[in-house]
Amino acid sequence: MSTVFNTPDNDASNIFKLLTKIKISRHNQGSFGYKIIINLISLKESTRITMRKSAIFSLLLIIATTSLHAQYTETINSNRPGQSQGAFAVGTNVLQFETGPYFGNDEHTGLGTDTDIWGVDYQLRYGLLFERLELNISGSFENQDITRNFLGTTGEATIRNFKSNSIGAKYLIFDPYVSLEEDKPNLYSWKANQRFKWKKLIPAVSIYAGANFSFGDNPYLYPGEGKFSPKAAIITQNNWGRWVLVLNLIGDKLSEDYRSYTGIVTVTHTLNKNFAIFGEYQGIKSDIYADDIVRAGAAYLIGKNFQFDISGLVNFKDTPSKWQVAGGISYRLDLHKVDEFLEESNEGNKRRQRSKRLDDKLKDGEAGNEDDGTN
Repeated sequence: MSTVFNTPDNDASNIFKLLTKIKISRHNQGSFGYKIIINLISLKESTRITMRKSAIFSLLLIIATTSLHAQYTETINSNRPGQSQGAFAVGTNVLQFETGPYFGNDEHTGLGTDTDIWGVDYQLRYGLLFERLELNISGSFENQDITRNFLGTTGEATIRNFKSNSIGAKYLIFDPYVSLEEDKPNLYSWKANQRFKWKKLIPAVSIYAGANFSFGDNPYLYPGEGKFSPKAAIITQNNWGRWVLVLNLIGDKLSEDYRSYTGIVTVTHTLNKNFAIFGEYQGIKSDIYADDIVRAGAAYLIGKNFQFDISGLVNFKDTPSKWQVAGGISYRLDLHKVDEFLEESNEGNKRRQRSKRLDDKLKDGEAGNEDDGTN
């Protein structure tokens, strides 16, 4: 595994030699990086400009390394088989495809219709530029065979087209595993270590912005509905060991007269390293259509990059009453060549330990002209 951030040996030696010439007051013993940078900036000798720039650059790289935290995981991270999306991205240079067929039935007592449904949904996800950023395209193609029996009149019709299509971007704005300081174990109290930590309730938070689009004469558009409309969402995720809680708050077709607002709650439980189950509630509210839907299913992991899933749904009303069953797969093309998380845990820790040793020497007045043994 190649290392992205690496401090050359000669730069580390120059920094150490420079530190031995700087007198640091014990009343200003702040962070190590801060003290070095402040003293380097204060140097005015023209002969030290080159050394100063090199040292500052190296230190900034060290400091930047300690802030890295990857979205990339060793195994595939899929949004299937539920309808919610998780807060975390797939990771830079990871291309992931999630798709599967479904079939079911809608029966509307008010309109006297009985509709057999089959379709295929899909989602294409790609991690671009930053670990926290993901671009995605999602949608579904659906066929409906409709039988109408209303007030003594009967009829049949079939419609098919892309029922939904959207393109958007998701960005992780808050990651508690990075932003919150990890609790240190209490060496004197077993009870204190077992006490519930309230900050575990703080979720990771992402925002999503995108647009719905449609082409041609689409029978799934409402009369007067535009072919392009904005979509936005707030996404939260809590990881509690084998349990994961995901919440989605979605505003859809925001430029239309008939806006739609959706809330999704998904709970996933991992039974073992390959098998997981989930349950989900989805509430939909708009002036045209409102519903309460529950889903349940399971996913099975095959290798690191392939997942198979099955699921089903029902709702709680008869305008229409519905059920569906679905199956699908998730596959990723893993081009994530540099694992920043491993780099942080290995190289970053080594650099922090080296910095701490140098800081201790400065505080104790032991720097002198000796080498720190890290070259």
